[in-house]
Amino acid sequence: MRASPKNAARRVQDQSSGDADIAYHYTATTLMMSALWRATVVPMSNRILVLYGSYRSDRMGIRLAHFVVEGFRARGDDVELIDAKEVGLPMLDRMYKEHNKGDAPPALEKLAGQIREADGFIFITGEYNWGVQPGLKNLTDHFLEEWFWRPAAIASYSAGRFAGARAAIAWHGTLSEMGMVVVSSTISAGPIAQSLSESGQPAGDGGKALAHAFPRFADDFIWWVEAAKAQRARKKPPY
Repeated sequence: MRASPKNAARRVQDQSSGDADIAYHYTATTLMMSALWRATVVPMSNRILVLYGSYRSDRMGIRLAHFVVEGFRARGDDVELIDAKEVGLPMLDRMYKEHNKGDAPPALEKLAGQIREADGFIFITGEYNWGVQPGLKNLTDHFLEEWFWRPAAIASYSAGRFAGARAAIAWHGTLSEMGMVVVSSTISAGPIAQSLSESGQPAGDGGKALAHAFPRFADDFIWWVEAAKAQRARKKPPY
Protein backbone atom coordinates (compact mmCIF):
# COMPACT_ATOMS: atom_id res chain seq x y z
CA MET A 1 0.00 0.00 0.00
CA ARG A 2 1.34 3.43 -0.95
CA ALA A 3 2.03 5.77 1.91
CA SER A 4 -0.21 8.81 2.16
CA PRO A 5 1.38 12.26 1.56
CA LYS A 6 0.91 12.96 5.26
CA ASN A 7 2.80 9.80 6.30
CA ALA A 8 5.52 10.43 3.73
CA ALA A 9 6.02 13.96 5.05
CA ARG A 10 6.21 12.61 8.58
CA ARG A 11 8.96 10.17 7.57
CA VAL A 12 10.97 12.95 5.96
CA GLN A 13 10.59 15.04 9.07
CA ASP A 14 11.70 12.14 11.28
CA GLN A 15 14.74 11.45 9.14
CA SER A 16 15.79 15.11 9.15
CA SER A 17 15.75 15.36 12.94
CA GLY A 18 19.25 13.80 13.06
CA ASP A 19 21.42 14.77 16.00
CA ALA A 20 18.63 16.75 17.67
CA ASP A 21 16.58 13.55 17.86
CA ILE A 22 19.47 11.64 19.44
CA ALA A 23 20.02 14.40 22.00
CA TYR A 24 16.28 14.57 22.73
CA HIS A 25 15.98 10.85 23.43
CA TYR A 26 19.15 10.86 25.56
CA THR A 27 17.84 13.82 27.60
CA ALA A 28 14.40 12.25 27.96
CA THR A 29 15.94 8.98 29.15
CA THR A 30 18.15 10.84 31.62
CA LEU A 31 15.17 12.72 33.07
CA MET A 32 13.14 9.53 33.32
CA MET A 33 15.95 7.76 35.16
CA SER A 34 16.26 10.70 37.56
CA ALA A 35 12.54 10.58 38.29
CA LEU A 36 12.64 6.85 38.95
CA TRP A 37 15.53 7.25 41.37
CA ARG A 38 13.75 10.08 43.22
CA ALA A 39 10.66 7.88 43.55
CA THR A 40 12.69 5.02 45.02
CA VAL A 41 13.97 4.88 48.57
CA VAL A 42 17.75 4.78 48.17
CA PRO A 43 19.54 4.32 51.52
CA MET A 44 22.87 5.68 50.34
CA SER A 45 24.15 6.92 47.01
CA ASN A 46 27.51 5.93 45.65
CA ARG A 47 30.28 8.52 45.86
CA ILE A 48 31.96 8.61 42.43
CA LEU A 49 34.92 10.70 41.27
CA VAL A 50 35.25 11.38 37.54
CA LEU A 51 38.87 12.35 36.82
CA TYR A 52 39.88 14.31 33.74
CA GLY A 53 43.35 15.52 32.83
CA SER A 54 43.68 17.64 29.70
CA TYR A 55 45.44 21.00 30.09
CA ARG A 56 44.89 22.13 26.49
CA SER A 57 43.09 25.42 25.81
CA ASP A 58 40.77 23.92 23.18
CA ARG A 59 40.25 20.62 24.94
CA MET A 60 37.54 18.29 23.71
CA GLY A 61 37.57 15.57 26.36
CA ILE A 62 35.62 17.73 28.79
CA ARG A 63 32.59 16.84 26.66
CA LEU A 64 32.97 13.17 27.54
CA ALA A 65 33.57 14.08 31.20
CA HIS A 66 30.28 15.98 31.31
CA PHE A 67 28.48 13.13 29.54
CA VAL A 68 29.70 10.63 32.14
CA VAL A 69 29.00 12.91 35.12
CA GLU A 70 25.43 13.59 34.02
CA GLY A 71 24.83 9.93 33.18
CA PHE A 72 25.73 8.76 36.69
CA ARG A 73 23.89 11.63 38.37
CA ALA A 74 20.77 10.54 36.51
CA ARG A 75 21.15 7.14 38.16
CA GLY A 76 21.17 8.73 41.61
CA ASP A 77 24.89 8.66 42.33
CA ASP A 78 26.85 11.39 44.07
CA VAL A 79 29.31 12.39 41.35
CA GLU A 80 32.10 14.97 41.36
CA LEU A 81 34.34 15.99 38.47
CA ILE A 82 38.03 16.28 39.34
CA ASP A 83 39.64 18.44 36.66
CA ALA A 84 43.44 18.19 36.86
CA LYS A 85 43.83 21.59 35.22
CA GLU A 86 41.69 23.25 37.89
CA VAL A 87 43.35 21.35 40.74
CA GLY A 88 46.71 22.58 39.45
CA LEU A 89 49.13 20.15 41.07
CA PRO A 90 52.80 20.70 40.13
CA MET A 91 54.83 18.08 38.31
CA LEU A 92 55.38 15.24 40.74
CA ASP A 93 58.15 15.87 43.25
CA ARG A 94 56.77 14.45 46.49
CA MET A 95 53.79 12.12 46.75
CA TYR A 96 51.06 12.95 49.24
CA LYS A 97 52.29 10.29 51.65
CA GLU A 98 55.81 11.73 51.56
CA HIS A 99 54.67 14.93 53.27
CA ASN A 100 54.55 15.10 57.05
CA LYS A 101 51.02 14.98 58.41
CA GLY A 102 49.44 18.40 58.03
CA ASP A 103 52.23 19.75 55.80
CA ALA A 104 50.86 18.78 52.37
CA PRO A 105 49.82 21.68 50.11
CA PRO A 106 46.09 22.51 50.52
CA ALA A 107 45.12 21.31 47.03
CA LEU A 108 46.88 17.99 47.61
CA GLU A 109 45.33 17.54 51.05
CA LYS A 110 41.85 18.27 49.74
CA LEU A 111 42.20 15.84 46.86
CA ALA A 112 43.51 13.11 49.15
CA GLY A 113 40.36 13.42 51.23
CA GLN A 114 38.14 13.30 48.17
CA ILE A 115 39.86 10.14 46.96
CA ARG A 116 39.63 8.44 50.37
CA GLU A 117 35.90 9.20 50.63
CA ALA A 118 35.08 7.94 47.12
CA ASP A 119 33.52 4.55 46.39
CA GLY A 120 34.88 4.37 42.85
CA PHE A 121 36.70 6.25 40.10
CA ILE A 122 36.14 6.88 36.41
CA PHE A 123 39.13 8.02 34.38
CA ILE A 124 38.42 10.13 31.29
CA THR A 125 41.48 9.65 29.14
CA GLY A 126 42.59 11.13 25.87
CA GLU A 127 45.33 9.60 23.74
CA TYR A 128 48.57 11.43 22.98
CA ASN A 129 50.81 9.67 20.45
CA TRP A 130 49.66 6.19 21.51
CA GLY A 131 50.10 7.18 25.17
CA VAL A 132 48.25 8.59 28.16
CA GLN A 133 47.68 12.24 28.99
CA PRO A 134 50.51 13.61 31.17
CA GLY A 135 48.17 15.85 33.18
CA LEU A 136 45.96 12.99 34.36
CA LYS A 137 48.92 10.68 34.96
CA ASN A 138 50.68 13.35 37.02
CA LEU A 139 47.62 13.84 39.23
CA THR A 140 47.16 10.10 39.69
CA ASP A 141 50.81 9.50 40.61
CA HIS A 142 50.63 11.89 43.58
CA PHE A 143 48.73 9.17 45.46
CA LEU A 144 48.94 5.44 46.03
CA GLU A 145 47.30 3.90 49.12
CA GLU A 146 44.44 6.39 48.80
CA TRP A 147 43.30 4.53 45.65
CA PHE A 148 43.31 1.05 47.18
CA TRP A 149 40.33 -1.32 47.36
CA ARG A 150 38.00 0.59 45.04
CA PRO A 151 36.96 -0.10 41.43
CA ALA A 152 37.92 2.06 38.48
CA ALA A 153 36.48 2.38 34.98
CA ILE A 154 37.95 3.91 31.84
CA ALA A 155 36.26 6.18 29.30
CA SER A 156 38.51 7.14 26.41
CA TYR A 157 38.40 9.57 23.51
CA SER A 158 40.45 10.99 20.67
CA ALA A 159 40.11 13.16 17.60
CA GLY A 160 40.29 10.07 15.40
CA ARG A 161 38.31 6.91 14.89
CA PHE A 162 40.31 4.78 17.35
CA ALA A 163 38.72 6.83 20.17
CA GLY A 164 41.68 6.58 22.56
CA ALA A 165 41.75 2.77 22.64
CA ARG A 166 45.54 2.56 23.04
CA ALA A 167 45.52 4.97 25.99
CA ALA A 168 42.73 2.95 27.59
CA ILE A 169 44.85 -0.19 27.37
CA ALA A 170 47.78 1.60 29.01
CA TRP A 171 45.60 2.92 31.84
CA HIS A 172 44.25 -0.54 32.58
CA GLY A 173 47.64 -1.81 33.73
CA THR A 174 48.52 1.41 35.55
CA LEU A 175 45.34 1.53 37.60
CA SER A 176 45.58 -2.16 38.47
CA GLU A 177 49.14 -1.62 39.71
CA MET A 178 47.88 1.25 41.89
CA GLY A 179 45.50 -1.00 43.79
CA MET A 180 42.23 -0.49 41.91
CA VAL A 181 39.99 -3.15 40.41
CA VAL A 182 39.54 -2.10 36.77
CA VAL A 183 36.19 -3.19 35.37
CA SER A 184 36.06 -4.84 31.97
CA SER A 185 33.46 -2.53 30.42
CA THR A 186 34.68 0.65 28.76
CA ILE A 187 33.19 3.40 26.66
CA SER A 188 34.88 5.52 24.01
CA ALA A 189 34.17 8.56 21.87
CA GLY A 190 35.84 9.20 18.56
CA PRO A 191 36.04 11.35 16.67
CA ILE A 192 34.91 13.20 19.77
CA ALA A 193 34.06 16.46 18.01
CA GLN A 194 31.46 14.61 15.94
CA SER A 195 30.22 12.35 18.76
CA LEU A 196 29.41 14.86 21.52
CA SER A 197 28.22 18.44 21.52
CA GLU A 198 29.97 21.13 23.55
CA SER A 199 27.56 20.45 26.42
CA GLY A 200 28.23 16.71 26.32
CA GLN A 201 25.08 15.64 24.47
CA PRO A 202 25.38 12.70 22.04
CA ALA A 203 25.52 13.63 18.35
CA GLY A 204 25.71 11.65 15.13
CA ASP A 205 26.33 7.94 14.82
CA GLY A 206 29.19 8.07 17.32
CA GLY A 207 27.02 9.72 19.93
CA LYS A 208 24.25 7.22 19.33
CA ALA A 209 26.68 4.34 19.90
CA LEU A 210 28.02 6.02 23.04
CA ALA A 211 24.55 6.54 24.50
CA HIS A 212 23.71 2.91 23.71
CA ALA A 213 26.87 1.61 25.43
CA PHE A 214 26.60 3.75 28.57
CA PRO A 215 23.97 1.76 30.55
CA ARG A 216 25.97 -1.48 30.47
CA PHE A 217 29.17 0.42 31.30
CA ALA A 218 27.45 2.05 34.27
CA ASP A 219 25.82 -1.19 35.45
CA ASP A 220 29.15 -3.03 35.38
CA PHE A 221 30.96 -0.29 37.26
CA ILE A 222 28.27 0.20 39.93
CA TRP A 223 28.05 -3.56 40.55
CA TRP A 224 31.72 -3.53 41.52
CA VAL A 225 31.31 -0.30 43.50
CA GLU A 226 28.56 -1.84 45.61
CA ALA A 227 30.39 -5.15 45.97
CA ALA A 228 33.52 -3.37 47.21
CA LYS A 229 31.49 -1.21 49.62
CA ALA A 230 29.81 -4.29 51.07
CA GLN A 231 33.12 -6.10 51.49
CA ARG A 232 34.82 -3.12 53.16
CA ALA A 233 31.87 -2.87 55.56
CA ARG A 234 32.08 -6.59 56.31
CA LYS A 235 35.83 -6.88 56.67
CA LYS A 236 38.68 -4.40 57.01
CA PRO A 237 41.11 -4.50 54.04
CA PRO A 238 44.22 -6.54 54.84
CA TYR A 239 46.54 -3.58 54.36
